[in-house]
Amino acid sequence: MCGIAGFIDTTPQRPFEVMEAIARQMADALTHRGPDEGTVWVKAQRGVALGHRRLAIQDVSPLGAQPMVSACGRLIIVYNGELYNTAELASAIDYSPRGHSDTEILLQHIAQHGVAATLPKLNGIFAFALYDIAEHTLTLARDHLGIKPLYYGFLGQSFAFASELKALKAHPQFVGTLNMNAAQHMLQHGAVHAPDSIYENIHQLPAGMWGVWQGGQFTTRTYYSIADVAARGQANPFSGTLADATAVLHTKLQAAVSAQMISDVPLGAFLSGGVDSSLVVALMQAHSATPVQTFSIGFAEGGYNEAPHAAAVAKHLGTQHTELQVSMRQAQDVIPQLATIYDEPFADSSQIPTFLVSQLARQHVTVALSGDGGDEGFGGYVRHDALARMWRYLSPIPAPLRRAVQAALLSVPAPVWHAVGQMIPASKRPTHFADKLHKAARLLGARSLMEMYGNLVQMWGDGVLQCHPERSEGSPADRTLSKGDPSAMPQDNTLSSSATLRLADFQTYLPDDILTKVDRASMAVSLEARVPLLDKNIVEFAWSLPDALLIQNGVGKLPLRGVLSHYVPDSLINRPKQGFSVPVEHWLRTDLRDWAEDLLSEQALQSLPYNVAAIRTRWQQHLAGTHIWHHSLWHVLMLQAWLREDRKFHPI
Repeated sequence: MCGIAGFIDTTPQRPFEVMEAIARQMADALTHRGPDEGTVWVKAQRGVALGHRRLAIQDVSPLGAQPMVSACGRLIIVYNGELYNTAELASAIDYSPRGHSDTEILLQHIAQHGVAATLPKLNGIFAFALYDIAEHTLTLARDHLGIKPLYYGFLGQSFAFASELKALKAHPQFVGTLNMNAAQHMLQHGAVHAPDSIYENIHQLPAGMWGVWQGGQFTTRTYYSIADVAARGQANPFSGTLADATAVLHTKLQAAVSAQMISDVPLGAFLSGGVDSSLVVALMQAHSATPVQTFSIGFAEGGYNEAPHAAAVAKHLGTQHTELQVSMRQAQDVIPQLATIYDEPFADSSQIPTFLVSQLARQHVTVALSGDGGDEGFGGYVRHDALARMWRYLSPIPAPLRRAVQAALLSVPAPVWHAVGQMIPASKRPTHFADKLHKAARLLGARSLMEMYGNLVQMWGDGVLQCHPERSEGSPADRTLSKGDPSAMPQDNTLSSSATLRLADFQTYLPDDILTKVDRASMAVSLEARVPLLDKNIVEFAWSLPDALLIQNGVGKLPLRGVLSHYVPDSLINRPKQGFSVPVEHWLRTDLRDWAEDLLSEQALQSLPYNVAAIRTRWQQHLAGTHIWHHSLWHVLMLQAWLREDRKFHPI
């Protein structure tokens, strides 16, 4: 895995030495992604400079170094990623490789067949930039699901690209103007949604897309659409039984995991003890003649410690297991680093344990396989099935009547609902009854399943940033929808409700949150993370499975569970889903209270046109323990912390 960066000047004027220095400065900002080597390629008379930072994984010899020039001398590539079907690609070209890197095979396949024909054939995780000397074009491409990042934008006379924003910020013509729409979306959903970035005029290349710079213009196009994959799969569903589906999946997973274990450097896996990571580790161990290295972390706080479950699975499978018990202070010490690690404000608090387990693994290995993607692909989120059932019951009721009931419920102050909740016997009373009732009420007025889902997953109303003063924070109706809001997404009526929600997560939550979290946390410590459950063949098979083969009686991921049962007894796996989280709710009332108060003070909240009253109210309610607002407050805190860090370099 590597870091890539570079630029092409519309009007070449800079001397070679200046271009080389800029490209090297950009690439060196990504040293954490590629600590082994840094090289640049410059053609000053054409205004082109490409930079690369190398984390050597396959063919660690100089034959795998980049930027790499094609055998014909026409194409130059800088590439970040791993391809798992290089043998298949190699069989389709007339070429004798000098080394055994996937970069060389990719480059020669493009040289012989072109980018458009090559991209659909790739199975892996990647982002690359390709310069064509003859055509004077620069092509950017990103993998099918957005596993590897790629940013781009026009900086003065330059069109520039990079794996992370920090490399673009190293360009002398970078201007860091805040993208208010991206900030609004981040406050609502916890992450910035492609194609936006947190900066105006800087974009993320979306998943499954490529683009070409030519003559000063950059034009993007799609080569892989997960919406099309979902539609095809559901239109031509797998026709066998659950046992049949499990058997087919077992074979496909064996192939995917085996392919992703190819490495010339030490390799291991993250292990939480849940279904997905346990399955990946089980298949790895089945393919390995020696104990696989596995890694987990634990917390002393009750309800947050998965380490005992991971240890039990590791013992059963016979892995070489390393566990770190993390103190509260160790976890909190990561917080000041988050703005730098993520470059953009990012508010999934599991970013903290993900960084810590990556840091632990990197002490022993250079590559780690992860179980991410199983929930999205195989119906692992309870909210999908629950919301689909809720919409089935509510949709026949006229919308005006539902909105009237909604207004009535929301008009009752939380203390009143709290008092009502006290009348319910303690053994049956939901915790924070008033909060949950208000949250459920927000769903009642939805005009579609997707609007209901949008209302469920957003943390703040549209008015948390006063970009639109005519609207008030918290109103679920008539809110402005960003491109990444599920409510704004077109709905394919050929899909079931559950499939529709899974697709929404594939298009938003998975690339914006999960994959961003894993990439930045792992690459911050120079660790390559691979995600076999998101192998293209696995994803496409998952989309061919009907709902009934994924979820039964509220239990999801049935085929994954079926495969895992061949390796691990159910008694080690069947337990309530815990998630990979930290006790932020408690920390904000205790150890992090002063830090949070500093960022959420009325003076600090003048940094942007926040709805200060709404934020301060939630903060006071959370401190008092009358409400649980840590998720939404964490979104504001991460934006505030990022703003404070960013202003050290680029005033906004």
